[in-house]
Amino acid sequence: MPPRIPVTPEQIARVVSAFYGDVRAHPALGPVFAAHVTDWPSHEDKIVRFWRNALLLERTYEGNPMRVHAVAGNVHHDHFPVWLSLFDAVLAREVPQPYAEAWSTLAHRIGRGLSYGLPSPSGKSSVPKLS
Repeated sequence: MPPRIPVTPEQIARVVSAFYGDVRAHPALGPVFAAHVTDWPSHEDKIVRFWRNALLLERTYEGNPMRVHAVAGNVHHDHFPVWLSLFDAVLAREVPQPYAEAWSTLAHRIGRGLSYGLPSPSGKSSVPKLS
């Protein structure tokens, strides 16, 4: 089966490494991640496997990102626009434009899914009440 987006494993690793470098330095996201990640190389390796699965259709990632984000306690719906903005900036620096756009589209779709149901800093859920 051909890859969803034809980037290389090396490009994926560079994007993940650069992204988490930016995250660690970010005033809002840095503390959120620092509260949960104690072994950055291991975490980055896991996220590389996530993206290799999503982009190259490899089956090397096992995990439940929705659950991890939901039970973290300090991950909020409002973090995702910041997360995606940083991720898009890294993609623009590290990946040729058409692949960066396609990867960004997928990341935004995944981000929307992960952020549903997470609280905002005010404690309110991001899931709309339909009744």
